[in-house]
Amino acid sequence: MTAKRVLVVEDERTIAEAVAARLRAEGFEVDVAGDGPGAVDAARRTRPDAIVLDVMLPGFDGLEVCRRIQAERGVPVLMLTARDDETDLLVGLAVGADDYLTKPFSMRELTARVHALLRRAGRSSAPSEPTPAESQLLRFGDLEINLAERRVQRAGVEARLTPTEFDLLVHLAGRPRTVLPRERLLADVWGWADASGTRTVDSHIKGLRRKLGADLIRTVHGVGYALEVER
Repeated sequence: MTAKRVLVVEDERTIAEAVAARLRAEGFEVDVAGDGPGAVDAARRTRPDAIVLDVMLPGFDGLEVCRRIQAERGVPVLMLTARDDETDLLVGLAVGADDYLTKPFSMRELTARVHALLRRAGRSSAPSEPTPAESQLLRFGDLEINLAERRVQRAGVEARLTPTEFDLLVHLAGRPRTVLPRERLLADVWGWADASGTRTVDSHIKGLRRKLGADLIRTVHGVGYALEVER
């Protein structure tokens, strides 16, 4: 089996080297870039299977890097940020990042997140058996989810969801009006075995509400979320 390739984008050399060494020890092929323009160029040349991307970079920042890369080719992105600023996190998710880690982080958690990103990407791209067209459409009132084309409309207006947002919405739509705990969403959508990333779920839910309407998803504080549509 061909080793997966990961692009590490980090301007602090010691961090970049440590992350690259750990990922290589996990069996990945790793390339490293230290600034925004170099990251975009490296992504074009090496076509990585996943990117570990720092937000603060010389040249232009990680948000612009993510925006440019995703405009050319969809690739799973794990963003690294030195700040736990919710606005920055939401912007990162909006431009196509799938997940984030706040510095300082453990190498064990970083590698677990990268493995989970690649598992999810593999599931999304895996070929499936042909099914009737009507079974590829989920309709709940004015919400329409096209599973085959991975497209979503509400009231006839298409919403541009990230791959993670789409997967999360489909999972909630599988059990409408049922409250799904954050821990279960992490396990089923992200493929994580622990509950260390519940804020990741919260941030993606906010992204869905911003794009599809605040009334679509109900929060049950201390528990989780439910899609508020007719069964």
